[in-house]
Amino acid sequence: MTRTLIALACCLAPLAHAGEKQLFNGQDLTGWEGQPGFWSVKDGALTGQTTAEHPAKENTFLIWKDGEVADFELTFKYRIVDQDGGTKGFGNSGVQYRSRIVKPEYSVVAGYQADFEVGTTYSGILYEEKGRGILAKRGEKVTITDGEQPGKPNIAVTGQLEKSEDIQAAIKGGEWNEYKVVAKGGHLQHFINGHQTVDVQDNTEIGARKGVIALQLHQGKPMTVQYKDIVLKTE
Repeated sequence: MTRTLIALACCLAPLAHAGEKQLFNGQDLTGWEGQPGFWSVKDGALTGQTTAEHPAKENTFLIWKDGEVADFELTFKYRIVDQDGGTKGFGNSGVQYRSRIVKPEYSVVAGYQADFEVGTTYSGILYEEKGRGILAKRGEKVTITDGEQPGKPNIAVTGQLEKSEDIQAAIKGGEWNEYKVVAKGGHLQHFINGHQTVDVQDNTEIGARKGVIALQLHQGKPMTVQYKDIVLKTE
């Protein structure tokens, strides 16, 4: 192998991971679709913002346009602040996965959500948007089975991870945090800054096995959420 080829191989090595993809180019909204006026790129980050003059009339989402994803590992960094740029007011967001578009005219999706917020309770939980609600609280290992009524599952807490307050102590309010979501079959795991927040086995018939990825901008008081370094790994 010539020196030129060796050098080229070395340069390409970090990019050779099978199925790894950067979902955000760091410059613009290419590959994403959402409601005009809410989403932009600021300081190299995907930025969703509501204001008193331009509120969200319901939860709306920035949707990745490159199709549905089944089993995957998704990592990203997020930063969320209230209307004053601080951490004392309102701010709620999350990443939807294995979700479905239910109202395209307002970029609304339904499905699993890796939640996070300005507050101190919900970051890291598993929530199902427009579905079964909270499926696992922070620090829980959970198994979900079908209940007697559709949409009302049996949720059994089978174990504990770290304490919720210890997980919260590792989250940097108003600063950048790293989030990881791993979905393999019905096994769903969330991690923030290296701390596992939930471990869920969804054995229900309605538990989605594939769907779209989307970023949430929550209705309510003004807030700002930012995302960067969004990397998707599939098998």
